[in-house]
Amino acid sequence: MATISISITINATPSVVWEEMRHIDRHVNWMADAVAIDFMSEQREGVGTSFTCLTKVGPLATRDVMTITQWEPVSAMGVEHVGLIKGSGVFTLRPHGSATLVTWRESLVFPWWAGGPLGGWCARPILTAIWKKNLRLLARTIER
Repeated sequence: MATISISITINATPSVVWEEMRHIDRHVNWMADAVAIDFMSEQREGVGTSFTCLTKVGPLATRDVMTITQWEPVSAMGVEHVGLIKGSGVFTLRPHGSATLVTWRESLVFPWWAGGPLGGWCARPILTAIWKKNLRLLARTIER
């Protein structure tokens, strides 16, 4: 299992940050590895929302199948990965003075064909770098 936890401080209140993050279809605007999101459920937000995300890292691409498992407006959004790569993730938002501390934590299980635990270990620094960039893009989107 590869577990990654990164954080960034965004110069906006948690409610402003949440207003951007709650729109799952907009995640492709600030996630460099997310190419397209297609909803599988009628709902577009809240627990039970399910969707696929075409994810691309270098020459590798996969359709990540996800379901929202936690939805606490202005504080947390959790997801379960149920496709080829399994696991869970959560975004948490915490007030930090007049800003917001956003933490992104993912625990992913890589299938045997992707190297299993060794693949997860190798992917960890790559995914960490990509997701740090994603949070910087989110901050730039919100702060402009």
